[in-house]
Amino acid sequence: MASKTSSRTPSRDGAAKKGGQDIAATYNEFKEFEGRRYTGMKIGRSHKWYYDQGEWKETKITPDEWQINYAVKKRRAGKAPEGSGVPVGTGYHWYILAHQNVTKLNANDYSTSMTGVKFKLAHKRADQEKWSASPRAQRNKLIKILKEMIQELESGADEPATDTAATAKAVVPAKKKAPVTKTKKPKVKTKRALVST
Repeated sequence: MASKTSSRTPSRDGAAKKGGQDIAATYNEFKEFEGRRYTGMKIGRSHKWYYDQGEWKETKITPDEWQINYAVKKRRAGKAPEGSGVPVGTGYHWYILAHQNVTKLNANDYSTSMTGVKFKLAHKRADQEKWSASPRAQRNKLIKILKEMIQELESGADEPATDTAATAKAVVPAKKKAPVTKTKKPKVKTKRALVST
């Protein structure tokens, strides 16, 4: 991997080369965000995925709380640049905070949409058995994330929590052109977190 900060970005259509540059190489180069080095997709870029028919299971815990479990395969809408990305077998542990808006259509069908944010708690390289962070370290990172979210919620306590349009805007950060110098954490309404690895 190269050690310089890259200002080049992969093309949206997944072309292998752009202007003579190897897109896979730029994807894997080190970049910098708020003093932190990282590789992979550049800040401000986006992915689009299609989800197969999945299985969503939920169990009612309290009058207002449900435990959920969702399993599905997701497929990239386009094609990844050849040679870019992590090796097959790489794993990720994400934590998602989201609004789910649902409308009953008939006795058995509902329309549903989710808007929110996800945070990487850990990853596991394809050739490694261990995760990048222990369960305890992942838990501590999650606690820090949730505390920051609580501060954001408290600082915007005058905003209506029931207005779908307002909360959706509060959850999704505005798209910014790279490079981004500072990212404000989005405001999210959440109740309680279930921790798993």
